[in-house]
Amino acid sequence: MFGDLFEEDAVAFVGDCKGSNGKKSRVKDAEPPPPRGAVTLSGIKNQGGTCYLNSLLQTLLFTPEFREALFSLGPEELGTLSDRDKPETTVRVIPLELQRLFARLLLVDQQAASTSDLTDSFGWSSNEEMSQHDVQELNRILFSALESSLVGTSGSDLINRLYHGTVVNQIVCRECGNTSERQEDFLDLTVAVKGVSGLEEALWSMFVEEELFEGNNLYRCGACSKLVTAAKSAKLRKLPPFLTVSLLRFNFDFARCERYKEMGSYAFPIRIDLRPFCEQVAGAADSDYEYELFSVIIHKGGCYGGHYHVYIKDLDRLGRWQAPEEEIKSKVPVSGVRAPDPILEMGDPLSVLKAILAQEASLSVRVDQLGQKVMETVGVSWNKRFRKSHGPVCKFLQQHPTVFLLDSDGSRVHLKQSRAPSPEQGPQERGGQGDGTPEEPAGSHSTPPHPWFDFNDSSVQPITERDMEKQFQGKESAYMLFYRRAGLQRPEEARGNPRYKVPEHLLEEAEAESRELQRKRAEFDSVSNTVELRLHLGPHYRLQHGALHPASPPQDSLLRLAFDRRKSVGDLRQAVYQLQDSWEGDMALTVAKSLPAGLHLYDTLTDDQQSLHSSGLVDGSDLFVWNGREVCGEPVRVGAESQPVLLSIVCPAGGVGGEALLSETPQGFPADCRLGEVCVELARQTGSELGELLLCRWEEKQSPRWRVYPPADLHKTLSQLTLCDGDTLLVLHSQALDCSLFTRSGDMVTVGTPSDCSWLQVEYSSHPQEGSRVATVPAEGDTLLSEIKQKAIEELQLLDLAGSDCCLRPMDRNWKLLPPVREDVSVREGGVKLTSTLFLCPSPPLTNTQLFLYYTMGSDPQAGPEMELVVEESTTVRECLKQMLEVAGLEGECWHLRKVDWCYELGDPLSEEDASLAELQVSSGDTLVLTEGRLPPKGFLKLPVWLFASLRNGVHSETGRDREKETELNNITEQICEHSISTVESSEAALQYVGGVEISGEATLEDLKTQVLTLPGLPDLWVPSPGFLRVWVLESKRPCRILRGNQLHINSLKLGSGTEIAIQPLAKEENLGLQELLLYLQVGVPGERQYYPAEELVWDTSKDSSSRALRQAIASHYSLPPDKTLIAKYCPDKSHWMPISSWSQQVSRKKKKKRQPESLQGAPFHLRDGDLIGIKNLLIDSNRDFSTERDNAEKEKLRREAEDKKKSRGQGVRFQSEEAVADKKPPARNRRPEVPLSINVGVFR
Repeated sequence: MFGDLFEEDAVAFVGDCKGSNGKKSRVKDAEPPPPRGAVTLSGIKNQGGTCYLNSLLQTLLFTPEFREALFSLGPEELGTLSDRDKPETTVRVIPLELQRLFARLLLVDQQAASTSDLTDSFGWSSNEEMSQHDVQELNRILFSALESSLVGTSGSDLINRLYHGTVVNQIVCRECGNTSERQEDFLDLTVAVKGVSGLEEALWSMFVEEELFEGNNLYRCGACSKLVTAAKSAKLRKLPPFLTVSLLRFNFDFARCERYKEMGSYAFPIRIDLRPFCEQVAGAADSDYEYELFSVIIHKGGCYGGHYHVYIKDLDRLGRWQAPEEEIKSKVPVSGVRAPDPILEMGDPLSVLKAILAQEASLSVRVDQLGQKVMETVGVSWNKRFRKSHGPVCKFLQQHPTVFLLDSDGSRVHLKQSRAPSPEQGPQERGGQGDGTPEEPAGSHSTPPHPWFDFNDSSVQPITERDMEKQFQGKESAYMLFYRRAGLQRPEEARGNPRYKVPEHLLEEAEAESRELQRKRAEFDSVSNTVELRLHLGPHYRLQHGALHPASPPQDSLLRLAFDRRKSVGDLRQAVYQLQDSWEGDMALTVAKSLPAGLHLYDTLTDDQQSLHSSGLVDGSDLFVWNGREVCGEPVRVGAESQPVLLSIVCPAGGVGGEALLSETPQGFPADCRLGEVCVELARQTGSELGELLLCRWEEKQSPRWRVYPPADLHKTLSQLTLCDGDTLLVLHSQALDCSLFTRSGDMVTVGTPSDCSWLQVEYSSHPQEGSRVATVPAEGDTLLSEIKQKAIEELQLLDLAGSDCCLRPMDRNWKLLPPVREDVSVREGGVKLTSTLFLCPSPPLTNTQLFLYYTMGSDPQAGPEMELVVEESTTVRECLKQMLEVAGLEGECWHLRKVDWCYELGDPLSEEDASLAELQVSSGDTLVLTEGRLPPKGFLKLPVWLFASLRNGVHSETGRDREKETELNNITEQICEHSISTVESSEAALQYVGGVEISGEATLEDLKTQVLTLPGLPDLWVPSPGFLRVWVLESKRPCRILRGNQLHINSLKLGSGTEIAIQPLAKEENLGLQELLLYLQVGVPGERQYYPAEELVWDTSKDSSSRALRQAIASHYSLPPDKTLIAKYCPDKSHWMPISSWSQQVSRKKKKKRQPESLQGAPFHLRDGDLIGIKNLLIDSNRDFSTERDNAEKEKLRREAEDKKKSRGQGVRFQSEEAVADKKPPARNRRPEVPLSINVGVFR
């Protein structure tokens, strides 16, 4: 019953919304509900844990007599909701809100209606909406609330008239015949489930069987005044028009002191005769005792959690029934094909055994082999599935002599029925319905007289009466039954008419709401297809160092245009023409991208008939508008191969005391230009002769050594030399080698330390488009940084810039500005190196009690723009979070902070929101991530749950699909293996988010599996028990570890809040040991660079986890000689194969003496669950290379991604990004501890 409690987690947080200006957030908030589906019936939204309420409300709605009686109460009796706040008026809010909800469900064109107004009228808070409650308890409480609300109205007897019945308990004296009676009222009958086979047997034990008082247990008769023998019995005296039956599914095991759910078979009829259970009344018609089933509330899960949905008969034919897909397939006739085998019902042992025998050519099988065939057919043994209800298999065969024939020695069983039944055979013999109901002819899919539908929160699906049998037993079984008197007839005008007896004011309100929804859907469709494009106008740009840079202010060079992505490129071109009236000549629209070196052009949109969506344009895309040939008279290189690379050019400059110092300047060059062309350009800029310049590349970061490029490298391009953004080139004039600062030895140049290095450079730039000014300030280690800043301001003549309005900030090698230095300390104390460069920035300096923090938004710290914030170190986490939300323009309470770890990945959340930043050891320069989602309560974990997308519809429990199920389960190994070796992006695409669970750390793994199975995102996933489910822990969207030990606590499994898990259904139960590893094996195809499909291997590492033991296990698995078996582990992050051999051969003799026993679970292989092991059979395959063509392609892709990431980091620092506005979502609600259920009702007496 968790419903969509974690639905908000299914939406991925968007951390970077360039140019959206909040449009995406508004679109999501304003998204209207979808219209009704094909069945034309409306569901009810789950508020988090209200599936029990939804099921009961749908049952009441499809009880026409209840619905119409409620609609008959007008405003003159109930009042109006508009007067609810007026103290002098009487407004019965609960029945009014129930009327409005019923009208919406009947008439408003939306997939699901909301019950928030109704639950508000109950006085419920998030506790009731998010907590688990019992539907049987709700039924009694809701009826009591309605009775109290309708006091003094014509509907005061509504509940009593429709649902009230009486039971009479009698004790009859066997000596004098005196009868003692006691009458009891009921609104629902509570019947036992344990120890009975069905409803009729339970009613028989309650109302037919007598209890005798005899022996030591005698009864004192009031008439005889002595202890006598007596008989006690009960009968139904008055039957209500609608009989509600509550099944006691939940019991308490006093031996184990725990609750449990009865999951055994419990049959209930569609039509039942209650005369045997009632007092016999003369003249009563038979129709008064005939009742028909019209609603079944079903509970799926265990006694500590689950989900409710309801099967309902549509008495008024309000919905549009369609035959379920499996029903249609089963009725399609195929000419020329023999009669089908017996239908396999997974929950019916008779059907299972008949299907097994029918598949044999001799229609017989050995009894000792029957258990294995049952396991192969249903995926679980006979003892676990059927023994409790039907006994041993041999006994079951003996109990059905009309179906099975045993040999005289009992060793073999034969099927008596023929394989192809004749048309004369009855429906029971042909595997049809056992109730004698005639089957529809093949190909007939007409709507039944009273169709059934499955109402599962927002979803409504058609079903058949045969689906009712599936709810007799198991984790998903019937919990409440609703019968109506068979003699109750519906008027013809109510047939197919949802407006029947709905009050006029509710009709008008529903029609107005439907019109408003249609308007919002049309508006949403238009807004959701609108993208904002950033148009860079070519006449306002200039080409500099291989990249485009604005030559005008942004208001002139940049134009934002909102456009419908469904329109064509030609429409966009026409719109741009209209915006630029002065444009002359051709106009080309080219996709552009901002790089660290500047703006670069890629593909030009040439097909005017192509839509923007198919062209790949998304919200925030950059387009360059130009003539397609040149910018400001200079030709422009277009394409990915010529994108500019931002290099750091280092060259000698005049220093203090006449010594040569180094100055560093960023400069961009096309990646396809040769190094010789770079040399020519640098010679032109420095005014030097070409032959006098030397280009050097940084060789060793540990020491200041540079390698001179040889003449041959001058003919290579920058991409061939693997130069990328941020790389440094040293440019030396031949005369510079005469300086003491530089020393050349062969092709190596060493940069020495100048004799006088007591200085600091301070750089200042008032505008990103203008050049910067540099001041060299003499400094010592004891010089205060405040003095350095003041001298720099004076030297740069920034007299209008006060010292309190600016600060000094260093910069790292990636051009990222570091936190401001404290100015009340010396150069040495501030960690500033002499001869380095500080940047003068317009922001107040830091005090000794302040922290300078970076923060981003989203789940990926590297994806979104990085923002800055200065706070006091005594600020609490809650206050810091509030300040960040205000700066980002976000609202709501569903946010928390996480700290970025040392490798710039998302770390643990700052859960102690009332602790100060200093107490949590947050220091200046740390990066915090503003993450969406409220933190779970203390002691609880919030775990996102994923399902492999290819498995989403792969496992069903419907009859006739068992072979499909087996095939899907057999393919899971290959699919999981494919996900584990794929890239991060493709792995994420292969996973389907199905929801999240919030569970106590003290719960067991079995509880986690049970709770996962109740998620509404898994409606079609069916497994017999939690043992048939494998739970993976995901890292970077790849399976990396299997959770073991169903009885272990979640805390002992080392799961943190936010840990992502993925589920995998299995064909049989699994119980992996703590020392067992699950590996995927792939054998190489001889002579080809590819592999056969993967297989699973469970490897026991308890005795030996060395490479020799693994090779022996694999060789034994494939019957190969170990010395001819070559194995390697696949590393998906690098698309690299790592040959597995004894690592002791690769260490020194000294280390051998100290090393521990070899283990592949340690360095360097770190073998774990889900790892892929490649296998080469050297007997038939001499190629020892494990790599494939796919691996080479992935390596090249990873290299390009690394280059792009480096460029994007440089761009994020060097050029100020626009403020991104993250998508806003409605505030999330946390689960609360379970509280007693109640409904608040006013006093109307």
